[in-house]
Amino acid sequence: MKIDRRTLRSGEDFAAAGLAEAAVVDQVAERYTVAMTPLLAKLVDPADPRDPIALQFVPDLREMETAAIERSDPIGDHAFSPVKGIVHRYPDRLLLTPLLHCPVYCRFCFRRERVGGPEKALDEAELSAALDYIRAHEEVWEVVITGGDPLMLSPLRLAAMMQALDAIPHVRIVRLHSRIPVADPDRVTEEMIAALQVERATVWLAVHCNHERELSPPAIAALRALSRAGIPLLGQTVLLRGVNDKAETLEALFRALVANRVKPYYLHQLDLAAGTDHFRVPVEEGRALMRELRGRVSGVCQPTYILDIPGGHGKVPIGPAYLEDGIVMDWQGGAHDYAPDAQR
Repeated sequence: MKIDRRTLRSGEDFAAAGLAEAAVVDQVAERYTVAMTPLLAKLVDPADPRDPIALQFVPDLREMETAAIERSDPIGDHAFSPVKGIVHRYPDRLLLTPLLHCPVYCRFCFRRERVGGPEKALDEAELSAALDYIRAHEEVWEVVITGGDPLMLSPLRLAAMMQALDAIPHVRIVRLHSRIPVADPDRVTEEMIAALQVERATVWLAVHCNHERELSPPAIAALRALSRAGIPLLGQTVLLRGVNDKAETLEALFRALVANRVKPYYLHQLDLAAGTDHFRVPVEEGRALMRELRGRVSGVCQPTYILDIPGGHGKVPIGPAYLEDGIVMDWQGGAHDYAPDAQR
C-alpha cells in the first residue's frame, strides 16, 4: 500500500484529500488540535458519509458544542498529579505521561484540551523528577506510560526511559498505551521494538483500535512484529455512536484483534470530554451490546465494559449483570434459578 507520508494538519490538507471542507477543519482547529495520518486518510471511503474512520478523525463542527455534562478534565488528571508527568490515582500503579503529542488526534479524546498544544515532551529535568517520584514510592508495582502517545518518542529517548524504569526494583510491570501500531505503523521499527525490551520488568502494550477497518495490512504487520518480539498486546476500544455501536461491528473488531494476537481488554464508555456528545452511547445500550456479544464470541474476545468515573475516582466495570436476586440470565436471554448461597 503506497502512502503519501505527509500528515493532514490543516483545512487545506483535508479538503485536498476530499475528506472535509477546509473552513470546517480550520474552525475546529482553532480550539482542538487536528492531525490525521495519511494511512488512515487512505482507508476512508469518501462515498460513505458515515465512514467509521472518517468519523473518528475528521473534524466536525459538532465538536464546538459543549454539553452541560461535559468537562475539560473529565477523569480528574489534575487532582491526582503530584509532579508534572505523573498521575497517581491508585496506590499500586500510576500514569507517566512523557509527552502530549499523538500521530493522530481522535475527535473524542478525553485529553483533547491538552494534547497537541504548547505542552510538549517532558524535558530532562521534568522526566528526572517524575522518575524520582516513582523511585520514592515503593508501592508502585505498575507504571502505565500514556500521553499523548509514548511511541512518538524517538527510540533513543524511549529506550532511556524504559531502562530507567527497569532499574527501579519495585516496578514490575510497564504498560504502554498507543495508537501508533494502527495509525502510523511505519514507526514500529526494529529500533523501536528494541527500545521496548528490557531485562527485568514485564512490558505490555495496549493498542487503541475502534473498528476492524483500522487493521490495515501495515497495521497487522506491526502487531505481528511486536508479538513476535515477545511483547503481549492488549486492545482498548471506545464505544462510539456511529462507529462501533452495533454488535456485529464489535464482533468483527474483537475477532480481528484476537486473530492478530491482541487480547480485547477494555471497552470504554465514552468520557465526558467537551464537544463529544454526538459520539455518546447510553450505558444501557452498551450493556445490551455486551449481552449480545456474550453469545457471539468466546471469552478470549470479550473485553470488560468500563467507566472511568468523572472527577478521578477510578475505573469500574459497568456490567451487564447476569446474576441478580437468585436469577441468572443465559446468553440467549433465558432466566434460570440460581440461589445456592441462600440454601446454606
